[in-house]
Amino acid sequence: MKPATAVVDIHRTFKVHTEFYANPSARKTIILINGSLATTAAFAQTLKYLRPQFNVVLYDQPYAGQSKPHNRHSRPISKEDEATILLELIEAFKVDYLLSFSWGGVAAMLALAQRPARIEKAVITSFSPLLNKAMLDYLARGMVCLQAADGEQVGQLVNSTIGKYLPSLFKRFNHRHISRLDRHEYLQMHAHINQVLQLDNHGQMQCLATIDIPLLFINGDRDEYTAAQDVRVFAEYLSDCQFVIINNAGHFLDMEHKGACLQSQTALLNFLQPPARNNCSYHRVPNQHHAIAV
Repeated sequence: MKPATAVVDIHRTFKVHTEFYANPSARKTIILINGSLATTAAFAQTLKYLRPQFNVVLYDQPYAGQSKPHNRHSRPISKEDEATILLELIEAFKVDYLLSFSWGGVAAMLALAQRPARIEKAVITSFSPLLNKAMLDYLARGMVCLQAADGEQVGQLVNSTIGKYLPSLFKRFNHRHISRLDRHEYLQMHAHINQVLQLDNHGQMQCLATIDIPLLFINGDRDEYTAAQDVRVFAEYLSDCQFVIINNAGHFLDMEHKGACLQSQTALLNFLQPPARNNCSYHRVPNQHHAIAV
C-alpha cells in the first residue's frame, strides 16, 4: 500500500515532502526523524514492523530527498530549524509518538524540550549527548571531505566507520546514495557538524530537563560512536527514561542483521504499547536469535 504524499509549507520558509502510511485499525500515530544525509528510504526496515501497529509519518528535510526540488538551498538550515519543522509536522499529522535515528536525535530532543502537548512518548536511537574520541575523529575526517563536497570520500568514510557492520548490499546502497548527493547537501552536513561541535553539553542538558514524557534510548553494544554507556548521562536530567542495549549491533541497529532487527522491534513496541514505566532503567534485550544478514 502506497503512502499518501504531500508537501507541507512550514511558515512560508520551508517546504517538506511527507509520506503518511495510514492504518485504519491504529489508534496512535508515530513520526520518524532521519539522521544526516538520509531520506525516508532509510526507514524501510523500521517501517515494516511499525505499519501493522501505527499510522506512520515520514518526511525528508528541506535539503534532502523529495523535498529538494521545493526549496532554494540558499543557506544551510540549523538544528533549531529542524526542530521547528518537526513541531509543525507533529501538529499537522496529530502525532502521538516520536522515533529518531542518529543525528535526528538532536532536532528531536530540541523539539521535545518545548514540550509539544501531543507527544506522549519518544524513542531516540543511536544517539549520544557526548562526543567521545571515536565520534570526534569521525567528525574531523568528515569535515574535510564534506567541505570539498567529495561524495566518494564521504561514502567511504561512512561505510568504514558508523556503517562498518552493515551487510555488504546495504553498504553498496549507502555508498551509491551518499556519493551522488548535491553539493548543498554536503555543505549542509558540514554546517550541521559545526553546530554540533559548538554545543554546550551542560547547557543543553539543563534545557532537556524540561522534557516530561517517557523516553526510551536504544543503542547497539558494538557502536563505539554513540556508545551505550555515554547515553546514561540522560538519567541525571530526565525524570522518566529507559535504556536498551541491542546485542551484537553497531550504529545502524535494525539494518545490520535479523537478530538486531527483532531486538529493536521488541524494545520499541514493548515501550510504546504497554503502560509507561515510571523509573529510569537500564537493561539488555535478550538475544534469542542468531545474527542473519538482511
